[in-house]
Amino acid sequence: MITTLASAPQAGAVGCQPVDHDGNSYIVCEVDATAEDMRLYRSDTSGTPYGHFSTLKTELARDGRDLVFAMNAGMYHEDRSPVGLYLEDGREDMRVISSPGPGNFGLLPNGIFCIGKTRARVFETRDFLSRRPRCRHATQSGPMLVIDGALHPRFLPDSTSRYIRNGVGTSADGRRTFFAISQNTVTFHEFARLFRDVLKVPNALFLDGNISRLYAPQVGRADLGRRMGPIVAVTVPAR
Repeated sequence: MITTLASAPQAGAVGCQPVDHDGNSYIVCEVDATAEDMRLYRSDTSGTPYGHFSTLKTELARDGRDLVFAMNAGMYHEDRSPVGLYLEDGREDMRVISSPGPGNFGLLPNGIFCIGKTRARVFETRDFLSRRPRCRHATQSGPMLVIDGALHPRFLPDSTSRYIRNGVGTSADGRRTFFAISQNTVTFHEFARLFRDVLKVPNALFLDGNISRLYAPQVGRADLGRRMGPIVAVTVPAR
């Protein structure tokens, strides 16, 4: 479900807009990782998962922060715990999973979205383990959409698997982060080409499908639905 917001705060360096590509429609939001307070959220101080944007927004307001952008950020188990690596404020709640497995997460290569102090990058999991980058926040998901400028080798141009999908890609220098969600059902191949051919990022990661949701007052989005696991969000001091 999509809710239109009458008015809401906006972050100066977060911009969202509709993008059409190859017959499909998307919302793309760009975050300046050098300027914005972008981080991951999963549960409150009692350990209860936020589950919804509205719950997180209320909690942030108590701390004097306004939510200006959010998106579901990785796959999770039934209890909303992360499937793979999850790092929040430097605390590791779940380790890296590098072995193949069932479902989209196990469709290797998968990857990790790493948020540093002034940069954010998407790494293929094996590359992440080799480099061991310093992340304040990190979430693992899969499969990778774009790997060093190439589409995931398992994606088929004639696939019939179509879902609402969301993902994240980062510029080579880590300054620019692009979040995208489809407005109609798309294949992996179509979604990955948005990141490669339109956004032109070297690496992009699938975050989820079917339950994909967006909070972006700039374009009137405050999606409702089933309870989520990890959430990536941008906040600003409350006015």
